[in-house]
This record gives sequence, structure tokens and C-alpha cells, in this order.
Amino acid sequence: MKQLTYFLSIIGAVMILFGASVYITKWIYAPYLFCVGSVFFALGQMGGFIKEEDYILRRLRIQQMLGAFAIILSGVFMFILEGNEWIVCLTIGAILELYTAFRIPQEENKREK
Repeated sequence: MKQLTYFLSIIGAVMILFGASVYITKWIYAPYLFCVGSVFFALGQMGGFIKEEDYILRRLRIQQMLGAFAIILSGVFMFILEGNEWIVCLTIGAILELYTAFRIPQEENKREK
């Protein structure tokens, strides 16, 4: 199961990157690719979500889910907004994901000691 969630996260991240970079060319399928990739990425993130006893890890997992939701929301904004406002939402989601990507392993290592 853990390998499936890891695979979904990687495939989703590649689809997000490709969809966002091709969106500038006005390719009609870029928002669809971005949205499907963001859903795969969020499913991969949720697969690692375990009921944590530690308050700090639980808070970090919730922040991770908020980051994944912000990335999905930026895909929706690609469809409904005319300009590049979706980039703001994508940046917020990416910052949350980056922060939790460093903090969760640090807290898990601290907990093991």
C-alpha cells in the first residue's frame, strides 16, 4: 500500500509540473492534466495519513492536506479564472508542502529517539 501511495504522489507531481509548464502554450488539455495530477498527488498524500498520537505530527499532516487542497484548488482556478491568478494558490500549496516535507521527517526522527 505504501508503494502505491508513493507511486501516486510521484506520478501526480510529474503531471502537475508538466501541466503547469505547458499551460503557458495555451494547450487545451493542460488544465485537465494539472487537475488529474493534483488529485493523484493529494491521494498519495492522504495515503500516508495515519491517526497520529503526537499533536505536532497531527498538525503537520493537516497542513500537508491543506497544501494538497490548495494545489487542487489552483487547478480549478485554471478553468474558471481568465488570468494567471491560479499561480498564487499553487505557490501557497507548494510552500505548505515544502515546509511539511522537511518538518515531518524531523519530528518522526525526534519521536524515535
